[in-house]
Amino acid sequence: LLRRLALAAAAVVLAAIPAAAQGKTTVILVRHAEKALEGGSDPALSEAGQARARALAAELADDSVAAVLVTRFVRTQQTAAPLGIAPRVVPVEGAVEAHAAAVRAAVLAHAGHKVLVVGHSNTVPALVAALGGPAGITIADTEYANLFTVVLEDGKPPVFTRACYGAADPSGPCAAK
Repeated sequence: LLRRLALAAAAVVLAAIPAAAQGKTTVILVRHAEKALEGGSDPALSEAGQARARALAAELADDSVAAVLVTRFVRTQQTAAPLGIAPRVVPVEGAVEAHAAAVRAAVLAHAGHKVLVVGHSNTVPALVAALGGPAGITIADTEYANLFTVVLEDGKPPVFTRACYGAADPSGPCAAK
């Protein structure tokens, strides 16, 4: 019952996005950068992850990002840190659907602007789908270079793009060719 209620609430919020988009809202979604092997359940970024975080900041330097949404985990916050924008922590505890609803609400609070969302391999695909992008995206444990964008514009269907940033992944869509 709770899952159905969460999905129904998410559907209501999602339906409101185009009406509340106030022009064009660009949502940029990435998985946190590479994490260190040590650090328990909340490891910091590895050296490769720190380099990727800097690459993300360079990639978005001219994008006028107005807000950054992260989870409570150090790796998401460190991935966003080089942008120099104080992040908002969106809870990730519980069902992925509840997290997606919270992220959508936070995106709506920044309607008309560019928002960076730093998540996890299991949350980013759900967030992309919840914002109107394709369902069924997967992110392997070895993939960190994906940069997803969903553009929400009044009266238009969401526009989804997938790009790559930073060092190439060993496999997947952002692997070196």
